[in-house]
Amino acid sequence: MSTKTQLAVIGAGPGGYAAAFLAADLGMEVTLIDMEKNPGGVCLYRGCIPSKALLHVAKLLNEAEEAKKWGIDFGKPKIDIDKLREFKDGVVGKLTGGLGQLSKQRKVNYIQGRASFVNSTALLVEKTDGSTEEVVFEKAILATGSVPASVPAFSIGSDKVMDSTAALELKDVPKRLLVVGGGYIGLELSTVYASLGSKVTVVEMMPGILPGADRDMVAVLERRLKSRFENIYVNTKVVELKETKKGIEVKLEGDKVDNPVQTFDKVLVSVGRKPVTKGLGLENTSVKINEKGFVSVDGTMKTDDDKIYAIGDIVGNPMLAHKAAAEGKVAVEAIMGKRVAFEPNAIPAVVFTDPELAWAGITETEAREKGIKYEVAKFPWGASGRATTLDRNDGMTKLIIEPETERIIGVGIVGVGAGDLIAEGTLAIEMGANANDLELTIHPHPTLSETMMFAAELYYGRATDMYRPKRK
Repeated sequence: MSTKTQLAVIGAGPGGYAAAFLAADLGMEVTLIDMEKNPGGVCLYRGCIPSKALLHVAKLLNEAEEAKKWGIDFGKPKIDIDKLREFKDGVVGKLTGGLGQLSKQRKVNYIQGRASFVNSTALLVEKTDGSTEEVVFEKAILATGSVPASVPAFSIGSDKVMDSTAALELKDVPKRLLVVGGGYIGLELSTVYASLGSKVTVVEMMPGILPGADRDMVAVLERRLKSRFENIYVNTKVVELKETKKGIEVKLEGDKVDNPVQTFDKVLVSVGRKPVTKGLGLENTSVKINEKGFVSVDGTMKTDDDKIYAIGDIVGNPMLAHKAAAEGKVAVEAIMGKRVAFEPNAIPAVVFTDPELAWAGITETEAREKGIKYEVAKFPWGASGRATTLDRNDGMTKLIIEPETERIIGVGIVGVGAGDLIAEGTLAIEMGANANDLELTIHPHPTLSETMMFAAELYYGRATDMYRPKRK
C-alpha cells in the first residue's frame, strides 16, 4: 500500500501536530505519523500535561495544610490513589482526543505506526495493526522528540527503579522516595510525591539544584523545598543501587551525606532526556547528526537534506514543547516559500514546583559568563500586597537590563504563578521594551503582575511600595 502526500510529519508531539495543523490550514496535503492513537506526543501522554494535573493536586493539598494558619482546618486528607490516577488519565484522554478530532477536521491523514526513511522522498510505516504502508512525500518534517536518559549502572531490573514515565503512572505512593537528579523534571515529580505523603530525598551531582538558573532565584525555591523534603544533597553521587527485601539500598557519595548507605522504597532516576534519532533510517538520507547527538538544521529548520526538516527536542536544547511548536511553524512557512527563520530573542522556561520558577532571555549567570554589561532590578514579593493576601511572600521578580539603552534583556520570576507571569517579560524582550516602558504600563492592583512594574520602578529608584533610592 502506498500513499502520496505533499508533507509528511514524523512524530505527533507539540511540534509535530502544530506543524501538521498549520500546513493543513495553509492548504497542503498532510500525513502525520505517530505510534499513539491520537496526536499529543510525550508532552500530553507522559510529560507536561499529566505532571501538571498532579501538580495541581499537590498545590491543593499544600494549600489545605497551610489553611490551618488562617483558621481553617479541613482535617487530614483522604487520598484515593485510583481516583487520582483516573483524573490524571482523564485529562490526558480529553486533550489527546480533542487533537484527534482537530486532525480529522483539518483532513490530516493520520497514520498510527512507526516510520523510517527508505530514501529522501519515501517512508516505510510499520503500522500498529501489523501492516506496512509506504508514504511518498515532497517534503518531510522530523519531530520524533526525546526519551528519558538512562544510567546503565542503575538498570538493575527492578520495577522499584523508575524513570519519569513510570513515576507519572502513579502506581503507589512510596514511604521513602529517592530522586536522582535535581533538574526541573525531578523537582516537579518530587513535589507531587512529597505532597501525597512520600518522604523525598533529592540527589544532585552538581553544586546546586536547577543548574543553569540564577542562584538567587533558586535559593527562594530551595528554602521551601527543604522544609518539605527529607533531604536535598548536592555535590553528591549515587554510586550503587541494590534491591533488597526492604527496598532499594543506595550508596551515596558526597561531603555532606550523613548516612552514605540508605534504603528507599522506590528510586526515580531523572537525569535528563536524549533525542530520538535511532531507527529512523536517517542513514538513507543526507540528514546529519552533530557531535552532541542532535539533528543539524539551519535557521529555517532544514536539515542537510533539502527534502527534510527537523524540529523540537531532536534539534537541541531547550527541550520545551513551546519551542518545538514555534520551530514547527517556521519549518512549514519555510516549506511554503516564505522568508522566515527561527530567531527568538527569548524562549521562556518554567519549573512548575511550589513556588514556580520562570525565566526568559539572558539570565544574570549567562550575562556574567559572557561578559555582557548589565544591571539588575529586583522586587521582593515581601512588598507585594497581592502576595501578602495569598500569604506567599516567598517570591521575587528580577529584570536584567542593558545599561546604555535601558532595554530589558532578561526577566526572572520565582513565586506563585511565575509560569503565567513570565509571558509579559518574554513579550517585553521580544518587543525591545526598556524599563521605562514597563514602568509606565499601568498594571491592575492588587495583582502579582504588578511586580513587573514595581521592579522597573526600583530600577529608577522611585518605587511606590519600597524605599530604595537609585545609587549614583
